[in-house]
Amino acid sequence: MNNKVIFLTTDSLGDGDKELGAQLLETYVNLLKQRETLPAAVFCVNRGVLALTEQSFASLHLKELEDKGVPVFACGTCVDYYKIHDKLVAGKVSSMGYFMELAEKYEVVTIA
Repeated sequence: MNNKVIFLTTDSLGDGDKELGAQLLETYVNLLKQRETLPAAVFCVNRGVLALTEQSFASLHLKELEDKGVPVFACGTCVDYYKIHDKLVAGKVSSMGYFMELAEKYEVVTIA
């Protein structure tokens, strides 16, 4: 995974029930942080930035990933749109331009 960037586009994994989707996302990030090889970075866009707030249990695991040295980024435009700048518990606000730099360097795995 160390040559991959996780592109997180949602706070609820899959198209079904939102509560189930939130649980699935939490499980995914929890398992991700336990892997021997961690991703190069996590970049959150659209509703994915909501996974970096207290309203999402996934934020705890994303913070732990960050504590393990994995850079976690939130799209600045998305953070502004959802008005959550002061609610982020993990991640650093960044730009789509920086994501493009990451995408040129690493394989992108999209989580939707």
